[in-house]
Amino acid sequence: MGKLTSKTVDSLVKAAVPGKTNDGDGLYFQVSKSGGLSWIFRYKLDGRSREMGLGPFPAVTLGGARQLAADQRKVLAAGSDPLATRDAEKEARREAEREAAARRTTFEDLARDYQKAHGSGWSDKWRKGWLSKLNRYAFPIIGKLSAGSIQTEQVLAVLRPIWGTKTRTADEVRGQIEQILDAAKTLRLREGDNPARWRGHLDNLLSKAEKKKARQRQHLPAIQWRDLPKLMSELSKDPSRDAAAARLLILSVARTHMVQFAQWSELDLESEKWSLPADRMKMRKPFAIPLSTQATELLKALPRTSSPYVFPGQGRSGVMHANAIRNLLHKLGHADITAHGFRSTFRDWANECTHYPREVCELALAHDERSQTEAAYSRSDLLEKRRALMTDWADYCLSSSQRGGNSPLTDSGLSGR
Repeated sequence: MGKLTSKTVDSLVKAAVPGKTNDGDGLYFQVSKSGGLSWIFRYKLDGRSREMGLGPFPAVTLGGARQLAADQRKVLAAGSDPLATRDAEKEARREAEREAAARRTTFEDLARDYQKAHGSGWSDKWRKGWLSKLNRYAFPIIGKLSAGSIQTEQVLAVLRPIWGTKTRTADEVRGQIEQILDAAKTLRLREGDNPARWRGHLDNLLSKAEKKKARQRQHLPAIQWRDLPKLMSELSKDPSRDAAAARLLILSVARTHMVQFAQWSELDLESEKWSLPADRMKMRKPFAIPLSTQATELLKALPRTSSPYVFPGQGRSGVMHANAIRNLLHKLGHADITAHGFRSTFRDWANECTHYPREVCELALAHDERSQTEAAYSRSDLLEKRRALMTDWADYCLSSSQRGGNSPLTDSGLSGR
């Protein structure tokens, strides 16, 4: 029998004097400084005193506390630590709950959650197309599967029927599956390598040649690099927000949505750098763009408002319309080119007019073509080399339109530093 009785406990409650009262065999009734009432089990292990909470009073009665204390003495007698054993049991229960949740959560559920989490930064067209591709090609095969049950054979079942005929679409779907399964792993809904990974995995099972041909077939209408200074001259005479956005788009060779949703918090105009977080990038990796002096001056000249966005708008998104730059180009008589095509213009100029290494030019477009092994050993983002490239690009873009088709290599001495 213990030292405490129900009446003794009631008197301790009424007195409300902070402290611990011993019932015997390591069980104590505790009144905390804040007035909280609870049961404590005290024990020694390897010469160290430890305390373990057994629950609050009156939810745990005196009899219940004695039983709990007896259970812990059995654990001690077996040579285990009661606290460590309880923590392990809790973790086992949590793991069982996670596994049950993983089985209940389907790939389609995860895909829709992913779109909700990241879609605010996408254009309406991209957001609808992102889900429609999955609806058409992925959901019929893996939509009802849990993330943990999706392996390479299931991914191939989605991709193989369209890899030879719709390779680019198939590769986009592959990338979407990879993103969703990466998110599932972060949520601890699956383990192991991502079965939708291309490099070092699916590239061994699907035709690389088909993928390369598909990318070569996609040619977005773009202005010739020789004609770009003239267009920049036209844009510089237009004081509108859309013209400023178009100039930044060209000078930074960013994607349209990156400029559309650009935020002042991403820009460090002192160090001339634009840092984009992973959720704003196509490949879901953070990316820094070195800003030329001309691009920095353009940004410094823009008016600041209460909006966090560099190019605010009136719609629900709070930013300029997704087609604003395209509409401006049409207005200027350039219906034959696209805003995204300026990236191709930059790449043609870099190929024909500079000696910068291929990896520098590709990384300027946020295309990291290094293998996983190369990236592991070379973690540099080549920022300063890209800064030199972007400076030369800005110098060319803003050069006199009277230069016509002259090469910047011969006229400006750009040589690729």
